[in-house]
Amino acid sequence: MGLKQKLHRLKEKYKGTKMAPAFNALHTFLYLPNETTHGGTHVKAADDLKRTMNIVIMALVPCLIFGMFNAGYQHYLALGEINAVSGGFFSSEFWTMSNFSVGAWKILPLVAISYGVGLGIEFLFAVIKGHEVEEGYLVTGMLVPLIVPVDIPLWMLVVAVAFGVVIGKEVFGGTGMNILNPALTIRAFLFFAYPTWMSGDKVWVHGAVERAGTPDAISGETILGSLAQNKAFEYDTMDMLFGFIPGSVGETSTLLIILGALILIFTKIGSWRIMLSSIIGALVMGYLFNVVAELGWISESSKFYSLMSIEFWKHLLIGGLAFGIVYMATDPVTASQTNKGKWFYGFLIGFISVMIRVFNPAYPEGVMLAILLMNVFAPTIDHYVLQGNIKRRAKRLKVKTA
Repeated sequence: MGLKQKLHRLKEKYKGTKMAPAFNALHTFLYLPNETTHGGTHVKAADDLKRTMNIVIMALVPCLIFGMFNAGYQHYLALGEINAVSGGFFSSEFWTMSNFSVGAWKILPLVAISYGVGLGIEFLFAVIKGHEVEEGYLVTGMLVPLIVPVDIPLWMLVVAVAFGVVIGKEVFGGTGMNILNPALTIRAFLFFAYPTWMSGDKVWVHGAVERAGTPDAISGETILGSLAQNKAFEYDTMDMLFGFIPGSVGETSTLLIILGALILIFTKIGSWRIMLSSIIGALVMGYLFNVVAELGWISESSKFYSLMSIEFWKHLLIGGLAFGIVYMATDPVTASQTNKGKWFYGFLIGFISVMIRVFNPAYPEGVMLAILLMNVFAPTIDHYVLQGNIKRRAKRLKVKTA
């Protein structure tokens, strides 16, 4: 008897019991439904929530694989055992098994913990509350390991994932009911509960924490961290575009994030309006800061000067801004739902992200806080957009009937 038949028998055996949602979830995740509809009119489409989530995961896989290579590369580079890559994105100095093995050894446990703990809690709540298991955590489970430092202790991730799933989703009713992006809720918990493991110059490169304070200590300060302290950084534009820089696991390669954005836009899963307006908002804020720096309104010795004076478009290549815009700002549950609202929502995310970067040197990455803030205001934006449409229609009707 095949696995499909066994799962189907278990599904039928436990039908109507508390364990039914668990077997239903496994069956629908692996196979198409067994039921065939008869009569009437039905909408025939290949997409459903499960396949939508799977497409987002596929768009994230290139960032995950690159992150594994980059984790090993940054580790060996900081130790001085290899030289900086030359030859661009397809350099043989980067795509080596030694780099990949180090990265996979550190990152795959993060993926396993994220899915194991998160789905375990989802299944538990489904059994207790008697509802079906939603597929929403499939994407969250992949996002979480991509937005944390490579050396974060696993027990911290366990606590954070449990907090994010229970407080960020289940207390609101599960997938489709949460008001905050679950992955960012998990990262926010980590940042405020364990700040020393989420910032500084020792957490972004594997081995830096263990070697801190020793003669051969290595540092992995990010570009944003350097700029926040008015330090110069040694990475050129192509390094930042390709992703040969320290940072969270999946946020470094802007090139692969653009590829993921194209996949989401082409499949109509991610909103191009939110992505484009977020980019515009970030560029506008960055350009305004450039003007302030060029006019000399701020001293070069100021702690804000470096982040203000960096070319405005480079804000899209450093930190997690691009990753947040593409994969988290476009979350259909927590983002604005109206087309006009998406323009305001996205613009403010980009605008506020760069503002936080510049004015908060202790936390020179604002996209997480900007998205969470706009998640809260998304319903308000949609409300005023709808009210504006209603008033305009009422005014037109009044003119016609006059």
